Amino acid sequence: MNISEFYPIYLQSKNVVIDSRKIEEGSIFFAFSGENYNAAEKAKEAIEKGALAVIVEDENYYDPENHIFYVPSTLIFLQHLSILHRDQLDIPIIGLTGSNGKTTTKELISTVLSSKFKTQFTFGNLNNHIGVPLTLLSIRKEHEIAVIEMGANHQKEIEMLCEIAKPSIGYITNFGKAHLEGFGGYEGVIKGKSELYNYLIHNNQTILVNDNDAIQKEKTENYASKITFGTSNSDYQFQAIFKDHFVGIKYNETEIFSNLTGKYNYDNISAAIALGLHFNLSIDEIKTAIENYIPSNMRSQIQKKGEKTLVLDTYNANPSSMQVSLENFKTFEGSKIVIIGDMLELGEESQKEHQTILDFAQSCNFDEIITVGPHFKSVYPSVNAFLNTSELIERLQLMPIKEENILLKASRGIALEKIIEFL
Repeated sequence: MNISEFYPIYLQSKNVVIDSRKIEEGSIFFAFSGENYNAAEKAKEAIEKGALAVIVEDENYYDPENHIFYVPSTLIFLQHLSILHRDQLDIPIIGLTGSNGKTTTKELISTVLSSKFKTQFTFGNLNNHIGVPLTLLSIRKEHEIAVIEMGANHQKEIEMLCEIAKPSIGYITNFGKAHLEGFGGYEGVIKGKSELYNYLIHNNQTILVNDNDAIQKEKTENYASKITFGTSNSDYQFQAIFKDHFVGIKYNETEIFSNLTGKYNYDNISAAIALGLHFNLSIDEIKTAIENYIPSNMRSQIQKKGEKTLVLDTYNANPSSMQVSLENFKTFEGSKIVIIGDMLELGEESQKEHQTILDFAQSCNFDEIITVGPHFKSVYPSVNAFLNTSELIERLQLMPIKEENILLKASRGIALEKIIEFL
């Protein structure tokens, strides 16, 4: 089976899935196997469920009469199918990457653009070598614009994802201390994320630039095809405003308040507004979209737990995002406790970065600091340092938190959200 022969079958399909539990009438099922699991064993069952076709990489299950097709690599076939489909699309494709704020920015941009356009966007954080092709293949003829999130933890990954998604507009949220181990340090992060710029410049596409970010400004200084926001010399000039710890934007005479906490979300909101204005949405349409967006993904959320205010930011953490979260939480009024978990994938920099964050947290004079994870425990030999969430839950059951404000911040692998019901 080759791509051009299979493409007409794809066009008749309802969706493309890699999880056999999500197969429905009209699906195409890509049977991705693991070391101890042969997904091709699900091929016949998939057809019985109504799948239009199944792609397997095990010749023993090849059955073209029942639309079970063999390919040497399901991954390569998926990627090549998505590239062929991308080449048929004549709509703006917005590509996003960055160290922090990718998913929040993607959701804000999608929310704004959906006010006017039939918009498709990356679901959840399916932003890798499998997720980007799946998102592209979810774009159908009714869609007018798409927002594709691209994640990476090594050099050349963004370059590869750009060759698949072929963005017509690109934005890098920031360059932070994330995935230092894979990228080879902070300079490696800058180089790796800038692969998006390299693609856009080489193909004469548009770059969205935050003029308040010195690296973004420097990297795009001599490039003409760009949209800028931030300073007095930018295309769009925004002022950060705040109300009850929620961050907002003032544009000309219009004030737009989000349901996100933290000054660091100013850039994420500004990017969404700038793109909305670029695509000729009215400021009132943009205001309505942003003010109706409610975060629900453990990113910059504020929740009420009885008389307590909980700041929930447990989806991801690195030294850059951890520091701005602590800085934001410091501004809260009343007693404050921070519960911070390990920052993962920092490699040789891990101990130094955890020590730096701990020192900063202690300088903020919070009423109490609790850490979770072995990396923090190694630099914080305290009764308030726990190896995992289970240990902390035992403590919370014996000694409930009394402080009025609680910050939860950690890498996803720490699963800090498990303690919420014990607060």
